[in-house]
Amino acid sequence: QELPEMVLLKFFRPENTPVPARPTPEQLSNLIKTSLHYPESFNHSFHQKSLCLVPVTLLLSNCSQAVVDVMIDLRHKTTSPEALEIHGSFTWLGQTQYKLQLKSQEVYSLQLKACFVHTGVYNLGTPRVFAKLADQVTLFETSQQNSMPALIIINNI
Repeated sequence: QELPEMVLLKFFRPENTPVPARPTPEQLSNLIKTSLHYPESFNHSFHQKSLCLVPVTLLLSNCSQAVVDVMIDLRHKTTSPEALEIHGSFTWLGQTQYKLQLKSQEVYSLQLKACFVHTGVYNLGTPRVFAKLADQVTLFETSQQNSMPALIIINNI
């Protein structure tokens, strides 16, 4: 049985193909990848100390080749009734807004503290992250894709 003859493929691009000058909204919403690092569960004696403080690391990764301005807002609260039934309310301690600039492919680690007053299951995935290309003059940063819920269990000992 004869094998079919191999044919060379030629790829070409017309010279007048316009190069997109501005990134798409989809690209702009994926400039920064975020991940939260925290213990899966945390034991605390609420009888001895009424406030439970848990260290949380917010890792920000610049996925682009460009310098990116980033704004982090911790003031956002989950207000939907179903979310509050499952995950109680907690507070971020300290500074509530951060502005920083990440170089191409840079990874930045931000140390946060979450404060709890009751046992329960909580969603730590509340920080809102906004970003824009540093060389773009825009009034508003683009909201970055939020990851999955970040659940933590607070136990009383």
